[in-house]
Amino acid sequence: MLGEAEHRILDAAKLCCERYGLAKVSVDDVAGAAGVSRATLYRLFPGGRDVLFDALRRRENADFFGRVLATVHDAEGLEDLLVRVVVAATGELRADEHLSIMLAAEPGETMRELSVDGLPRIVNSAVEFLVPLVDPYLDRDESLPLVELLARLVISYFLAPSATVDLGDHESARRFLRTHVLSALHATEHLA
Repeated sequence: MLGEAEHRILDAAKLCCERYGLAKVSVDDVAGAAGVSRATLYRLFPGGRDVLFDALRRRENADFFGRVLATVHDAEGLEDLLVRVVVAATGELRADEHLSIMLAAEPGETMRELSVDGLPRIVNSAVEFLVPLVDPYLDRDESLPLVELLARLVISYFLAPSATVDLGDHESARRFLRTHVLSALHATEHLA
């Protein structure tokens, strides 16, 4: 569990990324913005910059999925759950000011964090937070790949919006999931 000082440092790291770009942020920049000494930062985040930014990513992922989970507490059935998750995740990505700033300031680095380098972390977070919600409806061997697929779809449609599918709209997401995802789940029941 992070304390007040750790959160302040992570907030400062996030602000410095927006201000200078991830590649140019130094430990000294973050310490100065957080109002702590370099020694304090290293004491709280041993390993320095890499450990600090890994902690920031983990906190941001946990916050993101926490907000998504808050939208599904009264979901009625698997379809409703999946629609709510997809719509909430899409809305969170679209509303994320930090992400927008980073995409504008450092599109290459930010795209790598959402795709090649960061996608495994994002998918792992989605699995950690969402599979327990899907498990009551499906066997684990179905819930794991389903959550992974949904995470990849949300990121893909966020990065390259579609003229025909809007995963941020409940009805569009429902049609898409019903037609292309849930129907495939039901089809496999008949193949077995």
